[in-house]
Amino acid sequence: MGDFYLKRIYEPYDESDGFRILVDRVWPRGISKEAAKLTAWQKDVAPSPDLRKWFCHKPELFEEFRTKYIEELRTDEQKKSIINDLILMRSKGKVTLLYGAKDSEYNHAIVLQEELNRITL
Repeated sequence: MGDFYLKRIYEPYDESDGFRILVDRVWPRGISKEAAKLTAWQKDVAPSPDLRKWFCHKPELFEEFRTKYIEELRTDEQKKSIINDLILMRSKGKVTLLYGAKDSEYNHAIVLQEELNRITL
C-alpha cells in the first residue's frame, strides 16, 4: 500500500500528487476550485468546529489537541466512514492530503496522516 502524503494547498499542483483530498473544514482563502485541482473535499474528516476553535493552532495545545482529535477520528461514524474511503482510495494510488494551515508542524492534517498511516500498516 504505502503512506498518505501531506501538502499545503497553496503549494503548486503536481501530477505526482495523485488523488488530491482537501481535509479542511473551511475552504482556503485565495484558492479557486479550478486551481485546487481536487479529487475530493472531505471537510467532515476535519476536527469538529468546537475542537478546531479551541486549538486555534496554538503549539502548546497540540498534544492535547492530538489526543482529542484522534478520539474523534476513532469514534465519530462519519469520520470513520471517510477514513475507510481514503484507505480504499489509497489502495488505488497515491493520496495527498491537502491543508491550508500556515504551520506545517502543528495542524490537524498531521494527526490525520499519522492515523491513516497507522491503520494501513
